[in-house]
Amino acid sequence: MTTEQKYERIKLETNHFLYTSESVNEGHPDKLADIVSDAVLDACLTGDKDSFVACETATKTGLVMIFGEITTKANVDYEKIVRKAILDVGYNSADIGIDGKKCNVIVGIEKQSPDIAQGVHDNKDEIDIGAGDQGIMFGYATDEHESFMPLSHVYATQLGKKLTDVRKDGTLDWVRPDGKTQVTMEYKKNEDGSVSPVRVHTVLISTQHNENVTNEKIKEDLLKHVIGTVIDKKYIDDKTIYHLNPSGRFVIGGPHGDAGLTGRKIIVDTYGGWGAHGGGAFSGKDPSKVDRSAAYAARWVAKSLVAAKLCKRCLVQLSYAIGVSHPLSVNVDTYGSVAKGYTEEKLMDIVYENFDLRAGAIIRDLKLKRPIFSKTSCYGHFGRAEPEFEWENPKTLKLTE
Repeated sequence: MTTEQKYERIKLETNHFLYTSESVNEGHPDKLADIVSDAVLDACLTGDKDSFVACETATKTGLVMIFGEITTKANVDYEKIVRKAILDVGYNSADIGIDGKKCNVIVGIEKQSPDIAQGVHDNKDEIDIGAGDQGIMFGYATDEHESFMPLSHVYATQLGKKLTDVRKDGTLDWVRPDGKTQVTMEYKKNEDGSVSPVRVHTVLISTQHNENVTNEKIKEDLLKHVIGTVIDKKYIDDKTIYHLNPSGRFVIGGPHGDAGLTGRKIIVDTYGGWGAHGGGAFSGKDPSKVDRSAAYAARWVAKSLVAAKLCKRCLVQLSYAIGVSHPLSVNVDTYGSVAKGYTEEKLMDIVYENFDLRAGAIIRDLKLKRPIFSKTSCYGHFGRAEPEFEWENPKTLKLTE
């Protein structure tokens, strides 16, 4: 036998395909960076709802650094906010990955560039502010799950959240904060343009653990307390594959095991690879940054169209120019799933009639000047029934004749 193994194609039924989504826990170094950035944002908005914030975070062994541009009237103790965010995740010892009480915190914050300020918001009414940057943003929705999210991503995200829950409530005392999950689902392509989940093909979980637990105990506990409580049994069969801590050992984790940066998990934050992504990160940015606010608006539009049964699934694209209030373009793609009696052109008319997609109007309609963003920083910005997530409330649409 050669050292090179042959990779064989997985045979599926006609019009069936495999799709994989991943997620990460709040203890993952990149997610820790997102959490810190959004904690700083919320602290600024708490003291001054008109704060302009662009806060990046970097983490490594014994070190957390925040840097960026912040203009705010709030009196913010940045170091205190950073340390609290780290400790809330559960990083209270260097042996685990980082110690929020003792780690080095570096603050490199400057004020927003006056060139940006004069183009975006200076001497402008709130509703007429310009977009904080150029860029493209996407929103996606599908009717395959009650959350209007792709099921592969729902399960990957929920498995990660469950790993954190069983750690924090003491159910599994060997679990440490860092971890990643991944779910491969078999789907069927339908003639109407929709997709239907058929079964879970593979579940992958890599979780940080203490030094004493055995691989057998890890697998047993993950199957019982995590996978068994998250994934609907109707999607599990005797062919489902489990890769549980496939590396065999994951004691060193968090910033000690790997560096972390804000915005490196943008697909985890959105739709698990489904639809599209414009490339802009969310965490640490106030709502004048359309990278964030317009992505929320695009999800709001897409979910409203699917919830109204005007299509089975939908991808909405928006684009903006810095300093310009209105979108440069709006596009709706239903993958051919548009409802009988409608066309994508008609859906575009409905979007323009029902949604004001100016940068200031998005902030107003989605109530984005509230300090709500720490909740979004892990376990997804979309598909969650959080009362603050206005973009998850489908709009009752006025339909054009």
